[in-house]
Amino acid sequence: MSETFDFILFGGSGDLAMRKLLPALYYRHRDSGDTSGWRLIGLGRHPLSREEYLNLALEHCRRHIAAKDFSEAAWSAFARQLDYLQLDANDLQDYRALADWVGQADSRVRVFYLATEPGLFAAICNGLSAAGLVTPASRVVLEKPLGRDLASARRINEEVGAIFSEPQIFRIDHYLGKETVQNLIALRFGNVLLEPLWNRSWVRDVQITIAEMVGLEGRGDFYDRIGALRDMVQSHLLQLLCIVAMEPPANIEADTMRDEKLKVLRALRPIAGEDVAARIVRGQYHAGAIDNKPVPAYLDEPGIAAGSRTETFVAIKAELGNWRWAGVPFYLRTGKRMQQRLAEIVIHFRGVPHPMFRAVSGEPANRLVITLQPDESLRLDLMAKVPGEGMNVQPISLDVALSETYQTRQWDAYERLIMDVVHGKLTLFMRRDELDAAWQWLEPILKDWQKSTQPPRPYAAGTWGPTASSTLIARDGNAWREES
Repeated sequence: MSETFDFILFGGSGDLAMRKLLPALYYRHRDSGDTSGWRLIGLGRHPLSREEYLNLALEHCRRHIAAKDFSEAAWSAFARQLDYLQLDANDLQDYRALADWVGQADSRVRVFYLATEPGLFAAICNGLSAAGLVTPASRVVLEKPLGRDLASARRINEEVGAIFSEPQIFRIDHYLGKETVQNLIALRFGNVLLEPLWNRSWVRDVQITIAEMVGLEGRGDFYDRIGALRDMVQSHLLQLLCIVAMEPPANIEADTMRDEKLKVLRALRPIAGEDVAARIVRGQYHAGAIDNKPVPAYLDEPGIAAGSRTETFVAIKAELGNWRWAGVPFYLRTGKRMQQRLAEIVIHFRGVPHPMFRAVSGEPANRLVITLQPDESLRLDLMAKVPGEGMNVQPISLDVALSETYQTRQWDAYERLIMDVVHGKLTLFMRRDELDAAWQWLEPILKDWQKSTQPPRPYAAGTWGPTASSTLIARDGNAWREES
């Protein structure tokens, strides 16, 4: 399919651009049939020539594109459509230079990808408008975190919304572009098997974990202002919770799907006052080891303020006040410098009402495990008879690795989401009222932490977080699914 668009990347020499966005564009350019209508440009403050920028992009993309997928011919073809322009977000003259590069084709799709600090969003949008670059065919992509709290998120939405209409605004959460997240939608709403069990009568608890082994990756100044609650819970974890818990939509149109997600966010029971300490664990990593190599404590990382109380770990017991999920705990957990890189959703079903068989030791059964990373897979754990004499049972797994089931390269989440922006598909992007509802739920937690004199609970780097997170879930007779 022939596609004609301009991809205009603010923060074009930054970490996200080099690590994720340019590799994703390379793959799509390589695998698309007709790319003659593509024009790509990176914008940044650094005074780079086009040749210098292409060399920088090549150096970084070689690290993040699999060796078997990289070829000089494919890169040369991609690089021919990639340009660079120095631009100060606050200098209107620089936007006029960008307008000269774009030209007068107002009917052409223009994607403005803002891979910058959210504090620059308003200046960029105003600069684009002043230079006459915003047309009905324009889209703007906003990277997280959108704000630090409810007030700042609303201010950003007002400022961007003054220039772009809501259907032109794509608030990106790359977890929603992962194949397994979309497979969860298909699994729930494309099959009759699970729907009768997908409620409080048959689900005991839901666990959603996003664990990272990495630390701050040179972003200490940024992370110390944000923390895990804003960085991960407000976006990734709550969006995954919405996909798990939402009611069946009438169709897969963008607003129909997002209406159902909004209902979930509005059904979240508030956590405030004494409930914050009872239902949330806030942690910060101390010195430890990752892959048998020593790593420093958070407070010893570059860019971290002395005595910082910024959390690098959060565990939450969330509940929904609606008919389907009342009484079912949703355990959310995320952290840096954890024992394993893992993103997964675990649905624990209730056990059989009358156990007739003697169970042989093993992992719990009656659960669905949806793994998002490091490898995308679906696994259903069931009980089956052990071969031999007697009716002894033990758990077995029906395991589907998507890479093995579909003998094709899996699209990266950013590949899918970028092309959805180009085609104007909003389904996998957050609507303004969704963002607002998420911040409303988090606001009391943030305010409680600001008033509290208690520091985050310590945990050693290379572990699964503070012991209090295990206590949090154990009080309900449950345990985190963890693999050593």
